Amino acid sequence: MNYKNNILGLIGNTPLVKMQKIGRGLKPQIFAKLESSNPGGSVKDRIGISMLGEAEKSGRIKPGGVVVEATSGNTGIGLALACLIKGYKAIFVVTDKVSSEKINYLKALNSDVIVVPNALKQDSKDYYVNVARQIASDTPNALFMYQYSNPANPEAHYRTTGPEIWRDTDGKITHFVSGIGTGGTISGVGKFLKEKKSAIQIIGADPVGSILKTYKETEKITEGTPYLVEGIGQDCIPENVNFNYIDRIINVSDKDSFATARLLTREEGIFCGGSSGTILYAALRLAEELDEKAVIVFIVSDTGERYLSKFHSDEWLKENRLLSPEARTLKDLKELKMNGSLVFLSAKDKVKKAVEVLNSKGFSQLPVIENGQSVGSIKEGKLMNSILRNNNLLDANIEEIMDPGFPTLDGRTELPVVKKYLSDSPAILVTDYGRIVDIITRYDIIQYSEIP
Repeated sequence: MNYKNNILGLIGNTPLVKMQKIGRGLKPQIFAKLESSNPGGSVKDRIGISMLGEAEKSGRIKPGGVVVEATSGNTGIGLALACLIKGYKAIFVVTDKVSSEKINYLKALNSDVIVVPNALKQDSKDYYVNVARQIASDTPNALFMYQYSNPANPEAHYRTTGPEIWRDTDGKITHFVSGIGTGGTISGVGKFLKEKKSAIQIIGADPVGSILKTYKETEKITEGTPYLVEGIGQDCIPENVNFNYIDRIINVSDKDSFATARLLTREEGIFCGGSSGTILYAALRLAEELDEKAVIVFIVSDTGERYLSKFHSDEWLKENRLLSPEARTLKDLKELKMNGSLVFLSAKDKVKKAVEVLNSKGFSQLPVIENGQSVGSIKEGKLMNSILRNNNLLDANIEEIMDPGFPTLDGRTELPVVKKYLSDSPAILVTDYGRIVDIITRYDIIQYSEIP
């Protein structure tokens, strides 16, 4: 029989996937190292079992002990899996920047989770690392893992991730691109690859706002600024970041990170987190400089399921001013609007209902729909003028005073065509497989479209 004794046996030996659509027109071969295929969904599964195993071997933790860690979520999940299987209690301290999906995952794995504010300096007693350290100090038989300086972190990647990449590229890799958070992945993989071939370039992808790029180039510690990507970047210099193995660091904005992560999903079917977008964006910028002999491997750090309430949500992107108007079709425009269900009237509705809906919703026109078909329209200005002349119209049926219906176009219609229709009509109706699903107005085109 072919099986694993437990879920931990599935960690590692993650696949390489060649990019077929992303990077078209670029000369290098680009491969994704799919760490999201680990059982806990991230590259941090490797260090969870590595750090716990080292603690057991060294005697730093005893049976029935408690593991405490400060985490942005993924290391916590990796440790939680290991603790669950090996019989340890786990307590994790996260900031309120961490997605609700990660927090709920940790709780589902029977872990305690403490959430502290993100906007705290390192000298605050409520800084998440300090809180975790204090909890470990106050709890009997507890161990603070501290991934940022734990040598078992980079060692896990030196023993496993690096050799896997070397093996699966037949030693042809020329460039490795990774995020820099704790420093474990880039330092461990970088050390292994450079021992195999010193010419291999190790590239760090770092969020705008992190201090790591500036430190690499100047050796000066500056003050970081907030950014939204989770799990990578720093406002301090972790002990596990070995800059001797890092040849270059590329800064990437939140906007480019999230847009590239979403692109990886749409183009290659790889559902990933924001840090993977940061890393891929850096890999693509790097590829622009290289020839066809280059073989680039980048890390897909985790799965996008952890960020469904964040950058995989158009509404969240809009709230954080990170969603650019990119509408090219009516369907694109509908998704950008995100204005809920279509509001419409029926032909037998009373005129006074039309007045109520127009006033309560703030609309200037409404479609009249019967049996899924457009049969007419109501325009606020004309309706009010009619009522001023004859107040008795309030009790009339809408069909008695309605205007002809708005034009109806399929959601795949491109916006330049839509604009021609809107030059003659104040609105058009959008259909999806024959069903009327939305109304688009001239205002929507102006607000959400960049079509000239």
